[in-house]
Amino acid sequence: MFKKILIANRGEIAVRIIRACRELDVRTVAVYSDVDRSSMHVRLADEAICIGPAQPEQSYLSVPAILTSAEITDSEAIHPGYGFLSENPQFAEACAASGIAFIGPSPENIRLGGDKAKARQVMKKRGVPVVPGSDGPLDGAASALKAAKKIGFPCIIKASMGGGGRGMKIVNSEEQVEDAYFMAQREALTGFGSSELYLEKYLQDVRHIEVQVLADTKGRIIHLGERECSIQRRHQKLIEESPSPFVSEKLRKRLGELAIKAARAVKYKNIGTVEFMVTPAEEIYFMEFNTRVQVEHPVTEIVMGMDLVKEQILLAAGQSITMKKIFRPRGAAIECRINAEDPDRFIPSPGTIEFLHQPGGPGIRVDTAAYCGWTVPSHYDSLIAKLIAFGSNRQEAIARMRRALDEFVIEGIKTTIPFHKRVIENRNFQEGRINTSFLERMNDPEKAEVKK
Repeated sequence: MFKKILIANRGEIAVRIIRACRELDVRTVAVYSDVDRSSMHVRLADEAICIGPAQPEQSYLSVPAILTSAEITDSEAIHPGYGFLSENPQFAEACAASGIAFIGPSPENIRLGGDKAKARQVMKKRGVPVVPGSDGPLDGAASALKAAKKIGFPCIIKASMGGGGRGMKIVNSEEQVEDAYFMAQREALTGFGSSELYLEKYLQDVRHIEVQVLADTKGRIIHLGERECSIQRRHQKLIEESPSPFVSEKLRKRLGELAIKAARAVKYKNIGTVEFMVTPAEEIYFMEFNTRVQVEHPVTEIVMGMDLVKEQILLAAGQSITMKKIFRPRGAAIECRINAEDPDRFIPSPGTIEFLHQPGGPGIRVDTAAYCGWTVPSHYDSLIAKLIAFGSNRQEAIARMRRALDEFVIEGIKTTIPFHKRVIENRNFQEGRINTSFLERMNDPEKAEVKK
C-alpha cells in the first residue's frame, strides 16, 4: 500500500481524495497555484507545494511541476482526480517513467477513451452497439456531408478527442453541414489540441445512462449499476441519480453486461465509466468510455454502500476486487451540481463567499471545498459543491433534496441553487419523465410533456 500520495488537482475533488487517503492511513501532498494558496485542500493535506501562477497551463497542467513536486516529497503515487491531467496519457506515461504510480488506468486505456472515434470502432468490432455514424474520423466537410446523407438527419458532428459538450454541432440539413463542420473543428482544435472530428446520428428523446465499472490487475471486472445523467445543458451534466427511474432489472442486467464487455475489450484496469444512450424502446448505444472518477460518483457510492475513491487507490496499489457478488442498489440518491454561475444565464460568477450555510440532516451529503470568506477564482471550473440526497426510495430522495436546497445558503456570489429548485419542483422530473431534451422542454410549455 502507498505511504504518500500527491493529489494533482484542486477544489472539492482534492478534498474528497484527501478524506479517502486519511481513512486508508496514507499521507497526502496538495499542489496549488498562487490563487489557491488559501484553498481548503491546501489546509487539509499533510504537505502542500505551490506549483505556479493561476493559469492552469503553468500550474495544474504543468507535468514537470507536478512530477518535481512528487519527487521532492517522496510521493509514491499521484491521484489526478477529474479534469486537468486525469485523461492525459502522456502524463500517465511520465509518471511511470519517473517510477511514480498513476492512480487510474493504463496510458493505452486513457488514449482510447480520449479518442471517441477510435473507441467507437473498437466497440463496434467487439459487438457493443454504437450509434450509426461515420466509420472513422472525417476527412473534411465533404466527407461529413457524405456520411450525413448516408445515415440521415439530424446528425451531430463531434470532436474525436472531445468532451464536456465542446466541439459538438448538431446539423439538421445538408445546408448546415459545412458551417457546422468548420465550427466544430475550430472548437476541437482550441479545446483539445486536435481538429479530428467524427459524425453520428443525433438521437432525440433519449436517456443518458452510464455504468460504473471496476477492474483489477487479475482480470476481474464488475459493474456497480447505472447512473441517470439525462438532465443536461449543452451536453453538460447538471443533475445525476442512481438508480435510474427508467431502468428495469432486465435492462440493468443488459447494461451491466455491455459495460463489462466494453471494459474487457480494451483490457481495462482501475475504475471507469461506460456511457450509453438508451431510447424509449430500450435500444442501447455505446457513447464513450470515461477513464477517470466521475463528478457524479457519490450517487453510486451511496446506493452501493462503498467508497469509489478508496477503491481506485487500492486497485492502483495492486489489490484485487474483494466483492464476491454484484451489489444491488439500496434506496435512491440524487446529486445536484452547485456551480458559481448565474442560475438563469449560466455564466460564471466568481467572487468572495460572504456567508455560507450548508444543509444537513438525514440523507444529506455535501462534497465541497468552499467556506465563508473563500474567494472563488475565475480561472477554473465553476463547480463549488455537490449536494447529494439519499432516501429509501426516489420520492424520499427528492423530498430531502428539496429540503436541502432550501437550507443551502451561499451569499456574495450567484449560484445555480435556484435552477436546481426549479427542476426538483417540476412534475415531469418528480415522475421520472426525463431525457436529454428535458431542460429545453421544461422552458417551453408546448413541449413540456415528456414520455416516460
